[in-house]
Amino acid sequence: MISPERLDAMQKNWVRTLDAYRVAPADAYPVFDVLVAAYSASERHYHNLEHLGEMFRVAGRLSAQVDDPNALQLAIWFHDAVYDSRGKDNEKRSGELAVDLLGPIGVPASTIDRVVQMIWATAHTGDPPATRDTAALLDADLAILGAADERYARYAADVRKEYAWVPDAQYRTGRAAVLQRFLSAPRIYHTQLVYEEGEARARANLARELEGLK
Repeated sequence: MISPERLDAMQKNWVRTLDAYRVAPADAYPVFDVLVAAYSASERHYHNLEHLGEMFRVAGRLSAQVDDPNALQLAIWFHDAVYDSRGKDNEKRSGELAVDLLGPIGVPASTIDRVVQMIWATAHTGDPPATRDTAALLDADLAILGAADERYARYAADVRKEYAWVPDAQYRTGRAAVLQRFLSAPRIYHTQLVYEEGEARARANLARELEGLK
């Protein structure tokens, strides 16, 4: 759950971001409502507004090394706008939604293209981020892996709820493969700040969850 005060702050930041592209609040609000409805869906246990709020906080701390902060804000908003735990193309569809919703209200095509490229990168294929802004987005998205023990445990439990339709043995196998992929990477985080603050704890969290899945 997210408090009305925090939701109001998110709305103000949304309007401020779109104002950079001369989008009037009257045009910004309907898109905001669509996104809030998507992230508030009942099946969203982790990929929800709380996740976005945590990402915005990380992105704010990385602002000094971001080239296009407004595009990054939009990418955060849209990166999980489409989230179906049964789907294999959520990032693609989220990017398409950004095109569909941002283009008609006047966000420049060049910005939308930048946003879509960042959204697609959140598939976390292991490819190095193409830009500094993409690196910031990926680290904000995965910052939860380096969270304190209690928050990480809640995150892991909430992800399991989103895959409640998957039998336990199958989930354990699939989840273990995801965790092992992150652990096998030379480094989880791309930005120096998040790496220094979260890399060791993220690896400890992942290893502990992986052990519990065995």
